[in-house]
Amino acid sequence: MDTLAGSLDVQAFLITFREVLEALLIVGLITSYLKRVGASHFNKWVWTGAGAAVVASFFVALLFQVVLTGFQVMGSEIYLKITIMLISSVLLTQMVLWMADQSKGIKGRLESKLSDILTTGSVIGMIIHAFLVVVREGVETVFFFAGISGGQIDKAITSWGALFGVAVAGVVSYLFFRGAMRFSLQTFFRVTGAMIVLIAAGLLVQAIGMMQDIGLMKSAMPHVYNLDWLMPEHPVDEAHYVREHGTHPLISGNVGIFFKTLLGYSHSPSIEQILAYLGYFAVVFSWVRFKRRVVAPSATIRTEQTVAVRKNGDVSHASDSTEASRQYGQSAAVVRRANWG
Repeated sequence: MDTLAGSLDVQAFLITFREVLEALLIVGLITSYLKRVGASHFNKWVWTGAGAAVVASFFVALLFQVVLTGFQVMGSEIYLKITIMLISSVLLTQMVLWMADQSKGIKGRLESKLSDILTTGSVIGMIIHAFLVVVREGVETVFFFAGISGGQIDKAITSWGALFGVAVAGVVSYLFFRGAMRFSLQTFFRVTGAMIVLIAAGLLVQAIGMMQDIGLMKSAMPHVYNLDWLMPEHPVDEAHYVREHGTHPLISGNVGIFFKTLLGYSHSPSIEQILAYLGYFAVVFSWVRFKRRVVAPSATIRTEQTVAVRKNGDVSHASDSTEASRQYGQSAAVVRRANWG
């Protein structure tokens, strides 16, 4: 088995599974809401918009591949690869952080938007809404494929990992809406997000390594340590090690290239790569912790306000009851006096 293709399959599976499942879950939430409010006749327009988004995503992939091929012909492929890796790392990170922040209330916001569209009865509005929901995931997938495949989008799209990711996402989505599978969307996005963060960090350090290889970035310490005896990052490095030492490393270079492509592993990283890798995780996890601390007090305040409103409502209700009893007593006394009189 080609280990380079194997690592691409794993990356493609994680990205495709998450993006396709996210799109299917959102489309499923839309159709479920329409069924609940008795507007199922809009479903065909929802799927029309979603289908148009898939076609548009493939068109974007084709256009992107043409541009990448043009850069390869001009001899600027390495610079384009570095740019794509850096941008993909940023976009992957932004996607994970945004979804971690938005996933909890996504259903409410989605239903609010649909309610507005149903109020106007706009078929075009429903098509556009479904199109935008799906095309965002499609374009993101294309860009991420460009990053993990070094610009060979066609190879990523047709990989077993991508195809398997689509199939698994379809099955999970079907079981979820049939009620045969239950899981928290927030937990799902957290778990898959953590995996994608690892890929994003790998793209970042690989881009830094490539810039240092071609002289775009200097290094204060090109080789902090050397683990070629343990696991070289490429079969070529393993062959060099065997020639120099007359023995094989503990772990094959075929395994090393798998982890290099998937997670950005290097058996001899520069100080800048190490600092970037550690700094990346420090920034991401600090941001997540910060957002949780901001959200938690807000939730506490809302809870306290709700309790206060309920207490005030109970007090008002008790006051109203007391006043009603007093008035009833006065009325009864008047009736008794009238009868006695």
